[in-house]
Amino acid sequence: MSKQEEKKDGEGLDSTSDSKYSSDKVGIALFFVGFGIALFIGWVIFPKLLYSQKKQPLDFNHSTHLEVVDNGCEDCHYFREDGSFSGVPRLATCAECHEEAQGESSEEATLITKYIEPEKEIPWLIYSKQPDCVFFSHAAHVKMAKIECKTCHGAKGESDHLPVYEYNRITGYSRDIWGRSISGIKRNSWDSMKMDDCAECHRKNGVNNACFVCHK
Repeated sequence: MSKQEEKKDGEGLDSTSDSKYSSDKVGIALFFVGFGIALFIGWVIFPKLLYSQKKQPLDFNHSTHLEVVDNGCEDCHYFREDGSFSGVPRLATCAECHEEAQGESSEEATLITKYIEPEKEIPWLIYSKQPDCVFFSHAAHVKMAKIECKTCHGAKGESDHLPVYEYNRITGYSRDIWGRSISGIKRNSWDSMKMDDCAECHRKNGVNNACFVCHK
């Protein structure tokens, strides 16, 4: 083989190598572009499609109310004589203080004219409502186990406004059950209220984890 032919063969091999290298770079670039698009769809687009928002009938300032009540959270969220828990206050509880206006708040005006005067219960949207198949005893957790409210509900007492209520379009459950993070990863004990969260807490505290404990 002449030197000229050897040179042509060498140039051909170099050209093939360059072409393969360029093809590999394009493949890698396309992979990362596709991966980025998938992440964007999964973390940004999908939650917007999966969850919808509803507006609460009224806004509520927990911090202001805690400043004027005597027994903290239990003034509105109390245990009845039979041990059952009054989670969401009935209209009668609100009317004890707001039968007449206490200030100039537009929310209070709406409360009085739209609900208290016509004696109509406020249709609150419940952030922590569990499925019908779930039994949960606040007495067992708060009175017996001495678990603080904020362990599951966070620092609600410090809030000035109610958070946006979001619900799953498929299941109808509040987003607070799954958690605000689409990944399901939680940083705080109150970030989600899934069955796994309850089971994990029971396991850590040596409490019976049998199905019938929560599903009756």
